[in-house]
Amino acid sequence: MICAGIDAGSRSIKAVLFDTERGEVLASGLAAQGVAQERLAAVLFEQLLQEAGLDRPRISGIVATGYGRHAIGFAGTTVTEITCHARGVRRLAPEARTIIEIGGQDSKIIRLEDGGRVRDFAMNDRCAAGTGRFLEMVAARLEMNWEKLAELGRQSRKPALISNICAVFAETEIIGLLADGQPLPDVVAGVQNAIATRVAALAGRLVSPPVYFTGGVALLAGMARALEEVLACPVQVAPRPQFTGALGAALAAAAPNPPGGGRLL
Repeated sequence: MICAGIDAGSRSIKAVLFDTERGEVLASGLAAQGVAQERLAAVLFEQLLQEAGLDRPRISGIVATGYGRHAIGFAGTTVTEITCHARGVRRLAPEARTIIEIGGQDSKIIRLEDGGRVRDFAMNDRCAAGTGRFLEMVAARLEMNWEKLAELGRQSRKPALISNICAVFAETEIIGLLADGQPLPDVVAGVQNAIATRVAALAGRLVSPPVYFTGGVALLAGMARALEEVLACPVQVAPRPQFTGALGAALAAAAPNPPGGGRLL
């Protein structure tokens, strides 16, 4: 049986084709998000079918998740990203007990029971200061891409302190730090630490190791280290972290209620 998962996130659309008999991903891909979400998702889906040498009748089920999941009309059903990230990470790292997901417009802490079921979670979807959007704002202000941002962060010797909890005011604070002569690498590292601090505040008592980091922001070198420092425990980056939601959606399409697979929230 082959199932598809589509994660219509706020910044990009991710899709996965999963073969349940072989237990492996046949194809995966992503596309930038836009106004015509369903059309963009459909084009990406067709591209993956071609890549895998399949036609649509071979797909047994399609589940959509993420910010724009309700716009994906060709999906058979929708499942929240909480459940899908839990299933996706659990498939890749069965030992995971806490998942940190930082996406374009929100961040989440998900705690799992021993069997992999979602025990509880916390989400920040009201402030950009703990999300990928904040990093995008900083990168745009500094006129550089994420790769350059990560490279600078690694060069820091003493991260700057960024105290504002609002992304708009924090951006002003960053400009002030640079105007005062703070080294750029220290400012970038300070931004990473500020995001990690927001996430740690969101986590509260939800963090139990092993901790896995997922979502697009997990690709930014230095963020896992920043999380480790504020949480005082190791943080592992999930394999291909931007696709865990789509993988979890495909797994939900394959088996809506497998033993220990996590409830549909």
